Amino acid sequence: MKQTIYFQQFKQAFHDYGRGNQFSYDGLKALYDMLTDFEESTGLEMELDVIELCCDYTEYKDMEELQQSYPDIETVEDLQDETWVVEFEGGMIVRNF
Repeated sequence: MKQTIYFQQFKQAFHDYGRGNQFSYDGLKALYDMLTDFEESTGLEMELDVIELCCDYTEYKDMEELQQSYPDIETVEDLQDETWVVEFEGGMIVRNF
C-alpha cells in the first residue's frame, strides 16, 4: 500500500522523530525534492525512514565545511563523481560516503 507524502508531512515526520533540527528548512526541502525526483525518474517507490535519511545525508553550508569531513574533495564536481549532491541557496545536501 502506498501513501503519497507531501513536503509538510515529510517535514513533520522529522519533527515527530526529534530530528527537526537535522537540516535547515531549505536543506530539508532540497532533500525532499531530490528524493521525489528520484522516485519519478526511476519509478521506484521509497519508504520514508527519517533515521536512515539522517544517517545517510548531511547538510553543509559550503565547500569549506564539507572539506572538514572530506579533505580530498576539492570541487563540487569531484564530490558529484563520488556521491549524490543537491545544491540549494545557502548550502548543499550530500549523501555520505
